[in-house]
Amino acid sequence: MDRVSIVHENFLRRVAAGDFPAGKTDAGGLEAGAALELFRAQVLSRALDLQSRVMQKAGQGFYTIGSSGHEGMAALGHALRVDDIAFLHYRDAAFQIARAAKAGQAGMMRDMLLSFACSVEDPISGGRHKVLGSRPLMIPPQTSTIASHLPKALGAAHSITLARRNRPEHAILAQDGIAMCSFGDASLNHSTAQGAINAAGWTAVQGIPLPLLFVCEDNGIGISTKTPTGWVKATMSARPGIRYFEADGLDMFAAVKAAEEAAEWVRRHRKPAFLHLRTVRLYGHAGPDVVTSYLSRAEVEADEAHDPLLYSARGLVALGAADAEQVLEIYQQTLADVAQAAKEMAETPRLKSATEVMASLIPPKRQIAPSNGPGAERRAEVFGSDMAQIDQPQPMSRLINWALHDLMLEHPETLLMGEDVGRKGGNYGVTQKLHARFGPARVIDTLLDEQSILGLAIGLAHNGFIPMPEIQFLAYLHNAEDQLRGEAATLPFFSNGQWSNPMVLRISALGYQKGFGGHFHNDNSLAVLRDIPGLIIACPSTGDEAACMLRECHRLAREEQRVVIFVEPIALYPMRDLLEPGDGGWMRDYPAPDLRIDLDSVGVHGDGADLAIVTYGNGHYLSRQAQHDLAEQGVDARVIDLRWLAPLPEAALLEAIGDRPVLIVDECRRTGGQAEALMAMMAEADVTKFARLTAEDSFVATGPAYGATLPSREGIVAAARSLLA
Repeated sequence: MDRVSIVHENFLRRVAAGDFPAGKTDAGGLEAGAALELFRAQVLSRALDLQSRVMQKAGQGFYTIGSSGHEGMAALGHALRVDDIAFLHYRDAAFQIARAAKAGQAGMMRDMLLSFACSVEDPISGGRHKVLGSRPLMIPPQTSTIASHLPKALGAAHSITLARRNRPEHAILAQDGIAMCSFGDASLNHSTAQGAINAAGWTAVQGIPLPLLFVCEDNGIGISTKTPTGWVKATMSARPGIRYFEADGLDMFAAVKAAEEAAEWVRRHRKPAFLHLRTVRLYGHAGPDVVTSYLSRAEVEADEAHDPLLYSARGLVALGAADAEQVLEIYQQTLADVAQAAKEMAETPRLKSATEVMASLIPPKRQIAPSNGPGAERRAEVFGSDMAQIDQPQPMSRLINWALHDLMLEHPETLLMGEDVGRKGGNYGVTQKLHARFGPARVIDTLLDEQSILGLAIGLAHNGFIPMPEIQFLAYLHNAEDQLRGEAATLPFFSNGQWSNPMVLRISALGYQKGFGGHFHNDNSLAVLRDIPGLIIACPSTGDEAACMLRECHRLAREEQRVVIFVEPIALYPMRDLLEPGDGGWMRDYPAPDLRIDLDSVGVHGDGADLAIVTYGNGHYLSRQAQHDLAEQGVDARVIDLRWLAPLPEAALLEAIGDRPVLIVDECRRTGGQAEALMAMMAEADVTKFARLTAEDSFVATGPAYGATLPSREGIVAAARSLLA
């Protein structure tokens, strides 16, 4: 007999015999009717697990990671308010079922079966994945998370505090609400979990309100790797700034009592807490998992003896809420109801085409209240002494700074966050004076943890803010890129467009810093960003276009709910001259606050009777120098600045190229760089003659050889002449 059947038969036999786990039930404040309702939620969660395996065998279901053994999470569904946002562990079906019952929402059984079946009628993902989630129940969908949702839960909790004084137009969280995130004991060890927990404590000890409840469901094992006995309590019971609670999650009544205490403490004190619940994992990790291949039979049977449904049955009988016969009737009738409902799933439609699958990659546009922006007096007041220079040509860093000023003036829901963005004004002075002029609630100095920075931004966006996080250097993004790939970019996809987390992520990036930093401060690879579906990547090269593009990026986030990456070439921040020292050829005037540069456009410089040079960022700067040198040699070149790296502005680019030969100048590496996509596009568009000049497949050195592996002014000239020859 398989373990699923053994657990099922054990429950029937032991309840009928009154053979319950040892111990006494302390009902606490849980009334008999509420206890019976929670038991129904637990049983429905169990029945769905059993049916998921039946559906998979019949080819009608596609997910078997279940919640059996974690039914105690129904207690959290009971203890929390329906408007408390909840980021759930994938074993928390009982939580969602209990919350739905609390909200008076019917049909959760069918909804979850539709999710198992990957049906287009699934109300949360539209058939894209089996996920827990519901917009009405304030549960953003999660896939099989390994703690990647904890940083955004921190952000959501912080957004509740910020929205008390500065409530965004699209805020959805209650001012006295809290945020909850749940996860397993194995996930607790992941750097993402540790970073989020550390960030929560770091925030709390500074007296900053953070109404966040961490819930660790400790079943003692992660797939096949055991958690050391006592590890969770030893590591979490004395963390600075975080209050520790614990309970036996097998006992529904004990779990409710602890959950209510923890939630009330967080709500009252506006500080983070950690609730440690003991659970068990029944049947193994997922359907194909043979648990006895890595655990002894005795260990497996010991867990099965602690089936939480047996604990609940014990309590119901002790309270007089139900007798053994009624308990068994609820259990067997629920199994029968689920089995009957599952038969309908075979007839529901599934996604078939790429178009259908991709329909939710891009979130829907939302209605935005019109804004007239600040008056001239208010603008002059905030800009202060900068107004005396605003009509004079400036380098890129200053123009980006002024664009940030105007965006924050016009849109109060816009927030900046990152390491050193506040008092210091950023590594390169790009955020100077913003902290003093807009305050620490809108210009947030964070701890040194990129995962927490991006998670903070994602969570803030859940509550209507427009976050503009900064990552100091492109190479630092790799510590946290899954917050973009696995969380930010996937939320509209897995929620069928119901949830989004718009933001503009600013990254100081690319190469050409003379004699400073090496590969950590001169990272010239954008490949990890280019392959994330739905992401927009912008890369300006002049200060005026940087200001206009940043405004468009903000509009794309605010109105179209997009996740946008704004890549700022570090070497061009201070650039003043183009051809000769002192010529001021790369400085620009600050464009009027209402000017933007549209997505899908390119910049065109020169007629180019002989050649088109397609480039971006530092490559644009070098290509303009090479354009001058080529002209002196009788070659008329047009320089085309891409501006937008994803999605590529194909139509505008091909129009600008015309029938000219094309030289692609790509400062990223030969492997994985933009040139690969550009060459493929040109081949498909029947461009007859093209070549590329790229960086070498190498890291960037420090010192005099900083540019040895990168395209150069001279190299562009030579490549152009070679192409034309």
